[in-house]
Amino acid sequence: MSAKYSPPVSELLTFGDCREFRGWPNYLDLGLRPEHVPDLIEMATDEELNWADSESLEVWAPVHAWRALGQLRAVSAIEPLLHLFHELEDSDWVMEELPQVYGMIGREAIPALAQYLDDASHGLWPRVTAAFSLERIAAGDPSARGECVTLLSRQLERFTQNDPTLNGFLISYLVNLRAVEAAPVMQRAFAADRVDLSILGDWEDVQVELGLKATRETPRTYGPLFPIFDDAPERDESHQGGNTEKAAAKKKKAKRKQARASRKKNRKRK
Repeated sequence: MSAKYSPPVSELLTFGDCREFRGWPNYLDLGLRPEHVPDLIEMATDEELNWADSESLEVWAPVHAWRALGQLRAVSAIEPLLHLFHELEDSDWVMEELPQVYGMIGREAIPALAQYLDDASHGLWPRVTAAFSLERIAAGDPSARGECVTLLSRQLERFTQNDPTLNGFLISYLVNLRAVEAAPVMQRAFAADRVDLSILGDWEDVQVELGLKATRETPRTYGPLFPIFDDAPERDESHQGGNTEKAAAKKKKAKRKQARASRKKNRKRK
C-alpha cells in the first residue's frame, strides 16, 4: 500500500488513529501543498483503505486525506468526495466530517451539493449530509448564506415527497442559519404532518428557536426529543462550527443509530 503513495502523502498511512486526536491537526505542516491534491483525492476515495482492517492505522488515512483537502480548499475534490456520501453511507466519520470539509472548500461546492440533494435516487442519509454541507458552507461564508437558504428552502418545499426525517433536518439547518424567511414553508410542512418531530420539535418549538415567539404557549403533544448520544469523536470547534455543528451531528448520529437498530431487529424477525 505504501508504494502507491509518495511522501508527504504517504505519511498519512501511519499518521494515527483519529479517535486519539483532539481536533484536526494542521496537515499543511507535513508539507502538503496544492500539487498533492490528486494523490490526496485518490487516498480519500481509496476503496482498499476505506475498507482496511479496522484496527490498522491505514484505515484512518482517508480521513486524514479529506481533512487535508479541506485545509487546502481543494475545489477539484468536490465531485470525488460526493461519492463517499453513498459509498460509505454507514460511516459516521463520512457523514459528520465531510460537511466540514465542504464548509472549508466553500461556495464553489454549492452547485454539486445542490444537485446531489435534489436527486431523490440517493438515500436519506446521503441527502441529509448534502444538506448539512450546504449549511456548513453558509455558516462559514455569510455571502453564501442567501444561496444556501434558498436551496434548502426549495428542497423543503417538496415536503410531501421528502422523507419526514429529511424535512426535519432541512428545518434544523435553516434554523441554524436563522432563516426566518423560510418560516412559511416550515409551517406548511408541519401543518401537513410531514416533519419528524424528534429532530427539532414541533412548529411552536421552531418558532421559539427562530425568535418568532418568546416561549411555548401550549403543552407539547409529542414524546421526548430523540436522545443525544455522547460517543461521537471529539471535534475541534475552531475548525468545525462549534456547538451548532456538534448538536446537528449528534442528532443525525442518533437517528442513524436508531435506523440501524431497527433494520437489525426487522432482520431477526424474518
